[in-house]
Amino acid sequence: MWGRRSVSLRRIRPFGVSVVRRRWRAVPDNGLVLEMTRETFEELVSQALDRIPPELTRVMDNVAVFVEDEPPADDPELLGLYEGTPLTDRGEWYAGVLPDRISIYMGPTLRMCETPDAVVHEVAVTVIHEIAHHFGIDDERLHELGWG
Repeated sequence: MWGRRSVSLRRIRPFGVSVVRRRWRAVPDNGLVLEMTRETFEELVSQALDRIPPELTRVMDNVAVFVEDEPPADDPELLGLYEGTPLTDRGEWYAGVLPDRISIYMGPTLRMCETPDAVVHEVAVTVIHEIAHHFGIDDERLHELGWG
């Protein structure tokens, strides 16, 4: 699917669309590119998803997580992106919509990290950050909590 691959799908409902764009933070390029296979990076995203407590994953609804090579050209340092309607904003009207979308970007993550351990950490933080948006937590609150 044009360089995109689904890592995890959760209780997806088909059709319709309601999108609210939220983004994480831009990061500096360290001048190096850490080498890692797409499969290894996807496994890190899967492991980060597996660390989410079951009581939270049971509440997650209609969200798909994707690994993509690069973010949109207008924001080349973006590590992750949440697009959708947060659980806290859904009401009776919420039915028959496309799933929320969480994208984790491999390129900028590998460019900013100097070691494989740093990639593991950054992927985990990015996944948690974007899932927090699914739960309706904004960037300001995430910064207060140390996840920004």
